[in-house]
Amino acid sequence: MTETPTEARLEDLEIRFAHQEAALEELTLDRLAQARRIEQLEDKIEQLERTLRAMEANVPDTNPVGNERPPHY
Repeated sequence: MTETPTEARLEDLEIRFAHQEAALEELTLDRLAQARRIEQLEDKIEQLERTLRAMEANVPDTNPVGNERPPHY
């Protein structure tokens, strides 16, 4: 049994659609993995910022004048 041109076109479109569906699913999974990783990294940055602030609070102020420019500037 031979296919008509319309049947061949329809089969080609179905195949292409199936491949696009698979690619879209893969992209969606990648996007979700990236979102989870970004959340993890944001949490880590917040943790590091808290640690840094705690460390800075424990360091005595060695420059009582502040962040003034030295006279040679």
